[in-house]
Amino acid sequence: MNDSDTNRPEKLVRYESLDDLPAAPRLSAAFKGMTDEEIERRAAEDPDAGLVPPGFWDGAEIVEPEGTEQITLRLPRRVLSHFRATGKGYQSRISAVLASYVDARRKTG
Repeated sequence: MNDSDTNRPEKLVRYESLDDLPAAPRLSAAFKGMTDEEIERRAAEDPDAGLVPPGFWDGAEIVEPEGTEQITLRLPRRVLSHFRATGKGYQSRISAVLASYVDARRKTG
């Protein structure tokens, strides 16, 4: 086993659609027993909670993500070591660097 194997989950599960996902766990009795005032107080204390300002979504566009394709790619060891040392998501960072290169080349030529 090498270092890259230690970050992998024991069992990878894939679902064909959201409908195939198992049901979410039921709410606890303590959560169900919260008053409206308690819910509002906790929401006010949460820096990530808040009202969405009117018109926030008016200019939103739906952007479909670009597809990916699985390939086998040989990279110099020093390049792979550099990206692996940056931690989880290193393959996405390699992809981002390559995409940035492609975008730059399109602009110049």
